[in-house]
Amino acid sequence: MFSKILIANRGEIAVRIIAACRELGIATVAVHSEADRECLHVKLADESVCIGPAASTDSYLNVTAVISAAEITGAEAIHPGYGFLAENAGFAEIAKECGLVFIGPSAEAIRLMGNKAAARSAVAEAGCPVLPGSAGALDSVEHALTLAGEIGYPVILKASAGGGGRGMRLAWNESELKNAYAMAWNEAEKAFGDPTLYLEKYVQNPRHIEFQILADAQGRVVHLGERECSIQRRHQKILEEAPSAILDDELRAEMGRAAVAVARAAKYVNAGTVEFLLSADRTFTFMEMNTRIQVEHPVTELVTGVDLLREQLRIAAGKPISFPKRRQIRPRGHAIEFRINAEDPDTLRPSPGLITHLALPGGPGVRVDTHIYSGYAVPPYYDSLIAKLLVHGKDRKEAIVRGRRALQMFRIEGIKTSIPLHLRILDDPDFQSGDFSTSFMERYLPAK
Repeated sequence: MFSKILIANRGEIAVRIIAACRELGIATVAVHSEADRECLHVKLADESVCIGPAASTDSYLNVTAVISAAEITGAEAIHPGYGFLAENAGFAEIAKECGLVFIGPSAEAIRLMGNKAAARSAVAEAGCPVLPGSAGALDSVEHALTLAGEIGYPVILKASAGGGGRGMRLAWNESELKNAYAMAWNEAEKAFGDPTLYLEKYVQNPRHIEFQILADAQGRVVHLGERECSIQRRHQKILEEAPSAILDDELRAEMGRAAVAVARAAKYVNAGTVEFLLSADRTFTFMEMNTRIQVEHPVTELVTGVDLLREQLRIAAGKPISFPKRRQIRPRGHAIEFRINAEDPDTLRPSPGLITHLALPGGPGVRVDTHIYSGYAVPPYYDSLIAKLLVHGKDRKEAIVRGRRALQMFRIEGIKTSIPLHLRILDDPDFQSGDFSTSFMERYLPAK
């Protein structure tokens, strides 16, 4: 096992990685921007290195600075967390060339699955169902119009290098597609430095279901069940739960087999997530594979008892998956994760600032992953996620009740947060019944 690793991230995921390393006796190095000197991960790590100004491009995305910090502190490996450099194939290659272990999949797997058009082709060859659409990248708006005419509207344009809902545009007819193409192209160029687009048939009101994958260097690939991620706004998740209320054992097994096939097709090693769209007729199609640990990984940890960060570290060190092959992972009870953001719950605008008082909920079945504390100033430069509240109950009904209690006991003063929005979601009859889709949050979005 490693003796020291560098964490190329910030906030709650950096704190989570530190916790996993502490249990394994691994020393940690935190990198931070000038704006994050007082962030909790910096205080908890064994060592810390400032790598640049507040702007992500000058700090957390500065490959040279991150690699230099690893080298001067004697770190053997780098854990990228999620976001920033986590799915940057070039970063993974440079780390390897510098003699560092990248705690994640190979650069080749990242590159394949990071190019959404190429990923579509690869998983289709592996026998995983995909939506009708372009076989590869689009070469012009005329190409897009021809394909849309063949498969029928509505269609959706997506950035090949995309993620987080950026570079995506929906079109219901030819006129909308012409306009959408230019907007998606420009957004993809600005967000990812790659304007390449692909096109798919748009599924109306689907469920968003993802499967957690673990794969080791010994060739074993397993899935740890699904997470329901349909409660989202503008393609960004707000609340996740496991297991999904819509899946039965037969469909779960079928989707799980497809997820494993996708991972094998990518020659994947480490933790990853295969995401699917589930239509109203219960047919599923591949959407994308995230080649990193997910924000919502604790949901799976709570229902399986598997420490995913620990598994990541073991696999990166060349060890096999820790649980025996004969053990079949089945969900135990029900878990829900609430993403607590520093934002106005009505307008959804960011709400950075000083936290004047913080009281975390506790009690049976409650977990909080966070990097904030009383007196901490939430900076305006990064993602607004400040905490993840997780609850676990014997079934979905108990998890909802426990979630409401924990949210009501969660006190964050000095800034606005999304806690009131989560309480409204829990009280929604459609959410309580499990009858919802990815369009659920439209009723709570502010008017444009």
